[in-house]
Amino acid sequence: MSRPDPEPTPQDEAARAGWLYYVGGMTQDQIAAELGVSRQRAQRLVSRAMSEGLIHVRLHHRIGACLDLEAALTARFGLTRARVVPGLGPGADPVRAIAPAAAAELERFLRMPEPMVIGLGTGRAMRGMIDAMVDMEAPQHRLVSLIGNIAPDGSASFFDVVMRIADKVRAPHYPMPVPVISPTVEENAAFHALPPVRRVVDLARNADVVFVGVGQMSDDAPLLKDGFVSRADLDEMQAAGATGEVAGWVFDSQGTYLDFGTNRRTGGVRVTPGLDRPAIGIAAGASKVPAIFGALKSRIINGLVTDEATAKALLAHP
Repeated sequence: MSRPDPEPTPQDEAARAGWLYYVGGMTQDQIAAELGVSRQRAQRLVSRAMSEGLIHVRLHHRIGACLDLEAALTARFGLTRARVVPGLGPGADPVRAIAPAAAAELERFLRMPEPMVIGLGTGRAMRGMIDAMVDMEAPQHRLVSLIGNIAPDGSASFFDVVMRIADKVRAPHYPMPVPVISPTVEENAAFHALPPVRRVVDLARNADVVFVGVGQMSDDAPLLKDGFVSRADLDEMQAAGATGEVAGWVFDSQGTYLDFGTNRRTGGVRVTPGLDRPAIGIAAGASKVPAIFGALKSRIINGLVTDEATAKALLAHP
């Protein structure tokens, strides 16, 4: 049985202080205020985190409270994998917290000797994950984008990660050569009828493991901010119950994909709910909680890398 509210050990405190200092970029005064200790104790905790090898770019000590949240998420949503990391405090970018853990999770698959096809979504969290990765040789695997990599103006999508990861992994990689969202249903069908596109789509549909970001569909929707949908598109989908999106495909609060709006013009491959292979979401932040919850409930994703605050909010979600 998981511990509902474990007492922090001295090593827990040192690990948390080291995380806030080396990853969060906090001063010792800020860490002292965050942990409720004196500045001198905060300084000693940070020093201990380094001297004991708890911090070396990534957090090596698994804080007990995070382990309990992982167990609770796994039990509630039937996850195949859950990683929860300490948050960086109010106002901090949650991508900075989760990127190293997400990178370690992807590297775990890349180190497997058996050849695999790894499907990748896009977005800020996914890009943060790739930026946090170490360089490695993994030529036995194939990396494929799940979503189109052409922006509305014809440029490459800024948050596309397949080309970015190729520089670090040196593995065969397959971008999805279609618009993220086509102007019309007919144009989307024409792109997907092209033989090279069909081959990439088939590869993506049969990916052995999937890593995706989870976007919210509130007024700060990434699809709107990045120019892939118009304000009218977003209003229309919000009226139909749009709550979140994975790889550009929009779903409601129950995680049911909408047969509506831009979903009829979205390029690439939809992540099928209930996959029998890992589909890991990389996402954190208060605004994303309803979207992550819907994706977990319908099992669009069956694994999650997130932070403490988001994990607690998901477990408290009705």
